[in-house]
Amino acid sequence: MKAANGPRVLIGCATSCVALNAFLARGHDAWQCDLLPADEPTNRHIQDDIRNVLHLGWDLLIVSNPPCTRLCNSGGRWLDEPRCACPSEATAAEKAAWAGLDMDARRSIMRRLLAEGADLFSACWNAPVDRVAVENPVMHKHAKALIAGFRPHAQSVQPWHFGTDPDGPDNVTKRTCLWLRGLPRLVRTGTLDGTTARPEVHHASPGPDRWKIRSKTFPGMAAAWADQWGGHAAEQMRMSG
Repeated sequence: MKAANGPRVLIGCATSCVALNAFLARGHDAWQCDLLPADEPTNRHIQDDIRNVLHLGWDLLIVSNPPCTRLCNSGGRWLDEPRCACPSEATAAEKAAWAGLDMDARRSIMRRLLAEGADLFSACWNAPVDRVAVENPVMHKHAKALIAGFRPHAQSVQPWHFGTDPDGPDNVTKRTCLWLRGLPRLVRTGTLDGTTARPEVHHASPGPDRWKIRSKTFPGMAAAWADQWGGHAAEQMRMSG
């Protein structure tokens, strides 16, 4: 692995080290941050709320898997008609009381969770960093209204856009929207056409690890981030002196 002496890169809301290792392999001074511990041993994982470290002088911020359930279109319908099961993000007290709550009380919890999700997205999108990329599914109108400085996503990508092996880990369907500030759109690096892409992310079985399966970082996409966005940051820094 090359010495980390390139642009300072923060990969937020990530535990897998897939993107972290891609940037480190290209000589960037990369770190990742999440409330949970890293999935593998590393001294470059910050276990903390990302909002506590956004001000530490990063050259590039990539927020790869921010909590999005309450922001995305697929979750919008539950704001007014909360489902029978209590949201996983609710507090322990709310989960214990959920079954006995009336609809208004449940809606109040859902609206609070929406506000919390929008606050995190806003903090990352408006971070004091010159180059920012934030992943998220398509958002509903209520989320858009709560995000400071909201603007439409710059592009949407699929993991298979960056894959070359039909049987490899990148040949998967998972539309991901990218909000970009100070960064170019990603250019596809793969040779696949999507006809054999697997829907395994969408078909993940319910269970305690479903969120992790649905928020995984794919190696081909991580390599594109490191090559294209990392390279862009390095070139801009070189040109500015």
